[in-house]
Order: sequence, then C-alpha cells, then structure tokens
Amino acid sequence: MTVLNKSKVAVGVVPTHLKFVGALVPDDNGKLPRTRSGILKVVSGMRAICKSSPVKLKCVQVPLFPGADSQDLQDLFKGMKALKLEVHLIMMVGGANPINPKDEDAVVDMLCSGLAVAKKYRVKHVSSTSYEEWLSGKPLKGKAYANAVQQVVKLHARCYKEAGLEKSPVQAWHLEFLRGGEFQNFTNAAKAAEVVKAINKKIRKKFFKVMIDAAHCGDSDLSMAENEAVIKDLAKADALGIFHASAKTTRGCLSTDDGWIAALLNACASTGKLEHVFIELFHHQDAALEPLRKLVKGHGVDTTDGRTYDRTVVDGIIDITHRLNNLKARKVLK
Repeated sequence: MTVLNKSKVAVGVVPTHLKFVGALVPDDNGKLPRTRSGILKVVSGMRAICKSSPVKLKCVQVPLFPGADSQDLQDLFKGMKALKLEVHLIMMVGGANPINPKDEDAVVDMLCSGLAVAKKYRVKHVSSTSYEEWLSGKPLKGKAYANAVQQVVKLHARCYKEAGLEKSPVQAWHLEFLRGGEFQNFTNAAKAAEVVKAINKKIRKKFFKVMIDAAHCGDSDLSMAENEAVIKDLAKADALGIFHASAKTTRGCLSTDDGWIAALLNACASTGKLEHVFIELFHHQDAALEPLRKLVKGHGVDTTDGRTYDRTVVDGIIDITHRLNNLKARKVLK
C-alpha cells in the first residue's frame, strides 16, 4: 500500500541508523565503507529504505567528513541520484573548536572543503553543528560567552565569503545546536537563534537558518512552549530551517519522544516556512556514540521492539507522513 505525501513538505532520512562506524565514517585513507559487492553502504542502506517505504522519499541528509575520497563522493551522489533522492550535506568538524580564535583557520578549512563539495555537486542545503566542539570545553558566562558568540559569527561569515556562497547553488546553511553535555554553551534554540540572526546581519543576507531537531529541543532547558515561541520568531526572521523528527534522549523509535515531535512539527508547520522534514534514528550500538551512552542516561536503549532498524525507520517515515497529511487536512499546512 502506497502512502502519498499530500503536503509540499519534502520528507527524507538521515541514515544514521546505519551506524557512523561501519557505514558513514571514512577510513584513514578517506575511503567510505562498502558492501561485499562494492556498493557504498550508505547508498545500499538508503536503497533498502526506499524499496520498503510506502512513502516516496524526496531527500537524504548525509554526513560529510573532511578528507572523504573524491571518487567515493562521486559514487555517493550518483547512487543517491539513481534513487531520485536530493542530497543534503551535514558538514562534520572535528579536532578544532569554532569558539577558539586560535582554531579559526582550521575550522574554516574544514567547512570550506565541505562547501566545495556542495558547490561541485550543486547541493542546495548544507548543515553543520559548527557552534562548538563536540563533548569538550566548559560552560561560558558573561563576556566570555559574548566573545564566543562573536567568534562563531565571524567564522561563519568568513566561510560564506571565502567559499563564494553568494553566487553558488547553495541556498541555505542550517546550523544545528546540540543538547547539554554534547555542547556546553549553544544548547538550546534561543541561543542558536541569536547566533544565526547575527551571522545573517553581518553578511546582509537571510542565508543561515536554525535547524529544529526535536530531540535536542526536548533535551534542552527550554519548555515546549518556549521552543514554540522561538520557532515562531525564527520564521518571522526567515531563519527557520530543516526539521529533524528525532526522539529526545533515546534517539530511537519516534514513539519514545514524549510528544515533542508532534508539538514542534505543528509549530513549524503553522509558520508556513517548513520545507524539509528528516527522520533521524541512531543505532543503539553504534561504536561512535559510546561516549554519548556513558554521558546520557536513557541513550542507547534498544527501542526497536523486535523490528529491524530499517523497519523502525520506515515506521517513522509513515508516521511523519500521516502527521503532515493531517496538518494539511486541518489547514495548519497550506
């Protein structure tokens, strides 16, 4: 049975359920993991999802690590194009801290290498978590925090200019904040909004947007109502970005999110600015996320309830599509 997405919102998947280690992270030579038959695991994984999903997917959001092999990237884009999926990139940054002025050149180099790939393959939407370094640093207050904001603004404005994004196929750069513990400072939607608005003011263009990840919102220190207010404000500033349908804490089956996805999806839809929704599940045994399992109580629980991860992701796709269709039926979505 086919489930038709009756809304104009594009539905896609972040294939993190395939595991960072073993599917998404390149080896020391930049080579991406492949199946025994030689197909990139991220491509074969998305092929399986597309084949079993009753909803026709429009897009896929793929993590891009610095130094990834150029031939592998070519195969990745070719493989996703064959599945009729528009590729969004999540540019990964590691080993350098965006809020440290001494690391500015290193971070800019990593981001600009990702932006070069985006331009080469005519990617319209890029994303990153480039506010600060993952699982490191300390909470800042007062002047130190204000300086961190200014450094992040300066760094991204520099990337925008040096990568020549104004005259490129890239239409928007979506910045994703993370939960406390993963980040120490930019840990909620309001703090993310402050940064994004400041970058847009500096470059004099409404180009940067805040990604609304329901999991990070749910795990932040803002209430549901406070998150909804920030979403409304971001939409007015034309800075509301991609929506991640991802369950708070567990990052597993969408049934474990305690209502955050439904509430925030509704809030984004009601602004009239919602364009993309991605279903994002993490594998509870992914080796790359072991530090997160140690840090966060409840992360790493097996929420598949006897299903395969493919089936659990597809169930999420169906759930979100029905939600979008019903938001349209209720005229929340036009």
